[in-house]
Amino acid sequence: MSIGFGIVGTGMIAQFHAQAIAAIPDAVLVACFDMVGDRANAFADENSCQAYTDLDEMLANPDVQVVTICTPSGAHLDPAVAAAKADKHVLVEKPLEITLSRCDQIIQACEESGVKLGSILPSRFSPANLALKKAIEDGRFGTLTLGDTFVKWWRSQEYYDSGGWRGTWKLDGGGAFMNQAIHNVDLLYWFMGDVSQVCGMTATLAHERIEVEDVGSAVVRFKNGAIGNLEATTSAFPGLLKKTEIHGTKGSAVIEQDSILVWDFEESHPDDEKILVECGASSATSGGASDPKAISFIGHQKQFEDFIKAVQEDRTPQIDGYEGRKSVELILAIYQSSWEGQRIDLPLAGDPQRPD
Repeated sequence: MSIGFGIVGTGMIAQFHAQAIAAIPDAVLVACFDMVGDRANAFADENSCQAYTDLDEMLANPDVQVVTICTPSGAHLDPAVAAAKADKHVLVEKPLEITLSRCDQIIQACEESGVKLGSILPSRFSPANLALKKAIEDGRFGTLTLGDTFVKWWRSQEYYDSGGWRGTWKLDGGGAFMNQAIHNVDLLYWFMGDVSQVCGMTATLAHERIEVEDVGSAVVRFKNGAIGNLEATTSAFPGLLKKTEIHGTKGSAVIEQDSILVWDFEESHPDDEKILVECGASSATSGGASDPKAISFIGHQKQFEDFIKAVQEDRTPQIDGYEGRKSVELILAIYQSSWEGQRIDLPLAGDPQRPD
């Protein structure tokens, strides 16, 4: 039996959700919602689903079992909570929300209603990142020493001017870290473990009419003692492929986008050659360094497939609300460190106070 999906918000990222759903045999896009009727109707016509301009009406449709949230980042809370209260399972596009309080409200609503909650962070599902995660779990790196991630992208002024919510604290929740680099922030703590301390700096250097950072850097200490570096920008013309580097006493690995550039261990493994063939330098399937539309929906598809199985098997999805909350907390800690000019300990006691 197919699982019916409804999409809330019909902007750019909603098209990736629709493509992912269409590629899954036991999933069907039933409905979409947008407050602007013309946008809802256009999306529905393109994706062969029913358009709604009243969210409650869409949530009352019994054929909708899963709701995906594609509104601006700071507008995830209300539709996610409404969907949970309507007994719909909920998948929220990154970030889960822009404050810890708002993340917690979504998590609580889903738990109280007994529905599944997933945080969309599809980079975890790429073959290269899965291979790297397994190598870490297998102990091939020895003692982890360094974990670094770099997202040096380019976004034009026209990109920020194209939507009134872009580059605002209220709806974007942050800049290069919260919007563009959150996937790699998530990957780094997934690979290296939880973070205990953060020291960050951010700035707005290359764009006008935005409130948030377009460049930032942070040094972190992981709970296992390793050190990490995170860099994020939308001000690096023409935009470079994102990169993650993991180092230890017995191995090093470097992944650029979805391709393995370095895979070097003290002890070789029979699967190493196969991994390099499948995930080598020509295997990347997504972009986005200079064009936000130039990404693949495959990661979304794989995460949606896991979420469907979680619903069918009544288990926790691989990336639930608590997992999605962690990257938001780390980014907020980077911002707090930058604002206060001091090292910040994690976990945070609450949401940091943004200076006026």
